[in-house]
Amino acid sequence: MRTPIIAGNWKMNKNIKESLELVNGIKENNLAKDVEKVICVPFTDLKDVKAAIKDTDIKLGAQNMHFEESGAYTGEISPLMLKEIGVDYVIIGHSERRQYFNETDETVNKKMKTAIKHSIKPILCVGETLEQRESNKEKEIVKTQIEGAFKDIKVEDVENVVVAYEPIWAIGTGKTASSNDAEDMISFIRETLNSLYGDVSENIRIQYGGSVKPANVKELMAKKEIDGALVGGASLKAGDFTKLVNF
Repeated sequence: MRTPIIAGNWKMNKNIKESLELVNGIKENNLAKDVEKVICVPFTDLKDVKAAIKDTDIKLGAQNMHFEESGAYTGEISPLMLKEIGVDYVIIGHSERRQYFNETDETVNKKMKTAIKHSIKPILCVGETLEQRESNKEKEIVKTQIEGAFKDIKVEDVENVVVAYEPIWAIGTGKTASSNDAEDMISFIRETLNSLYGDVSENIRIQYGGSVKPANVKELMAKKEIDGALVGGASLKAGDFTKLVNF
């Protein structure tokens, strides 16, 4: 039985004061115990948020990470820095990183290996553009991303990876893939993982992301293969995040 996982991606929002106000608001609410809760906050908020959630079951995530432990990489954050703070998860390969910062399947694979090496659980993002979907290439694109990300990763390391299917055309646009479309692609992702890792693929959690909000989370989570959600805007309000967790 796969434990549902709801992860909030705050993106480039919330200074330290604002982040603590949001965390304290979330803590005041009754959150489902049988759902794993993750908040992925900006680098500058990580240490303070970690202290604020220490007495809760909320997990801490970073939004990116370099694949080297140290070196001449101005402006980058290493896995050792994240481990020192006590980060549990890291988002890898988000479409905004791929689009704006030229991340490739190769760099995503390097980051995956580094995260696994340092026992930071990756939330791997994959997904197609609207043009690719309209050209009926969405499964080809996602298959290539999955195979590239998991290249040379051992079977014993994959159960701690979370995959997030995020159709790029649905991120921040207000458009949401229908629950059937999301289920179809997530089933395909699991089939692809099965071809790589066999039955272990049944233990890998796969989220949907892309304009998830309280109004549609229940329908999405009712689907057999959807194990959770990676949520942007709706994770920035304590009440909305609570409704997502308590779907």
